[in-house]
Formats: sequence, C-alpha cells, structure tokens
Amino acid sequence: MSRIKDLAKKNALRIKRKKRVRGSIFGTAEKPRVSIFKSNKYVSAQAINDVEGITLAAVSSKAMGLNVNKENAVKVAAQLAENLKTAGIETVVYDRNGYLYHGVVAAFADALRENGIKL
Repeated sequence: MSRIKDLAKKNALRIKRKKRVRGSIFGTAEKPRVSIFKSNKYVSAQAINDVEGITLAAVSSKAMGLNVNKENAVKVAAQLAENLKTAGIETVVYDRNGYLYHGVVAAFADALRENGIKL
C-alpha cells in the first residue's frame, strides 16, 4: 500500500513542478515550446505553438523503434532537430515538463543544441 502512496506523491510533485515551469514558458510560431515526455519505455517530444494551439513538429522513440535511455534520447533529439530545421525553426523554448533536468531530459536538450537548435 505504501508503494502506491509513494508513486502518487512522486506524480503529484511532478505535476506541481510542471505547473510552476509552465507558468513562465510560452511558445510562438517563431519560437515554439519543445515539450518532452518520458515514460518507462519511450521518450517523445513535440514543438508547440501556444498562440494557435498547434503542434509544429513531433517525434517519438516508439515510432523509431527505440527504448528510453540517454543514447536513444540523443537520436530522438537529432530527428526532432531535423524536423524543426525543415519547418524553418532555429530557436525554441525548452519545456522539461516537470521532470528534473537530469539524465534523459538533459541529454535530449544537449543533443538539440549540438544539432543547431538554440534553446
């Protein structure tokens, strides 16, 4: 029973961080918000124009046949960077979506920078 409570507390803290971060981050057509989501199996990200409420580019490790680890997060970020460049986007705002800036989330952001996207 305590394991369920621990998981609920962990998720509640993530939602709390997510709301706090999202209060100051906003994406536009010229500078979209890149939001990352990670589960125990996959990692996905999308570039969002918050003004119109549309997704400009998206990528998922599930579609690429990859699981979630730092090396695969780099591959997913490279694919997203390629999609953003074809859409003519060079600068984005990074939304870590309530996750701590560590591990897969940090590797994804660093890979975006290495592929020519300014955060």
